Amino acid sequence: MSKIIDGKLIAEKVKDEIAQAIYKLNGPRPNLAIILVGGREDSELYVSLKEKEGKKIGIDTHLYKLDSSVPEKELLEVIDFLNSDPLVDGILVQLPLPKEFDTDRIIAAIDPKKDVDGFHPDHPDYVLSPVLAAVRACLKDIRFDPIGKSACVLYNSEVFGQSVKDLLEPLGLQVSLKHHPEKADLLVTALGEPEKIKAAMVKDDAVVIDIGIAKVDGKVLGDVDFEDVKSKVSFITPVPGGIGPMTIAFLFKNVWEIYRRRHNLI
Repeated sequence: MSKIIDGKLIAEKVKDEIAQAIYKLNGPRPNLAIILVGGREDSELYVSLKEKEGKKIGIDTHLYKLDSSVPEKELLEVIDFLNSDPLVDGILVQLPLPKEFDTDRIIAAIDPKKDVDGFHPDHPDYVLSPVLAAVRACLKDIRFDPIGKSACVLYNSEVFGQSVKDLLEPLGLQVSLKHHPEKADLLVTALGEPEKIKAAMVKDDAVVIDIGIAKVDGKVLGDVDFEDVKSKVSFITPVPGGIGPMTIAFLFKNVWEIYRRRHNLI
């Protein structure tokens, strides 16, 4: 029987550490600006979760909600305003943006020192994409030994696939992008295709990290057919309750790291 990687437990530990540090502050609390464009149901859900968790931790969040019909110029003006606001420590643009917007241009407009998602090409080393941080935390939690082992990354975004490869290769893993998941000791999947990964596609005793998420008939599903795969692998992240809670926790860790440096607390 495989062991489930409890993303909620890992996330709570991360958030508790941040909350304790913020509780000891004598100055203003960290401040995160969230920009939401359009009315996607999933995006609105993610933003509300981030606002709720921020309040618990002690991080102030401010939501800037724009209609999907606004011109891109107006969104860029909001980002420019937030870049210049000394009270704002971090900026988050909730993705995906409506297809009318140039996502790369929008991300590039964020001050890299305020980019809490770590998507800006010039983001500082102390800010790591929350998803990548969650993958790293999973491997640390299970004490995964990468030496002499292989990994496969499945994805629908080339930038994401390369980012995971760049994270895993320095650990000593041989990383394949999209090829032969059934031979990999570690499988990381972010396809957004519900329950596509079956037991036959996974190596015996592999570690499976499922980042994919989709909603089918009101039910949240990952890329992996959990019931089909769980008895074959050694460790697996569930959906929900796996990577999702960790990404929110590591998002706020990035806010805290940015805040510490802006206020000379390191």
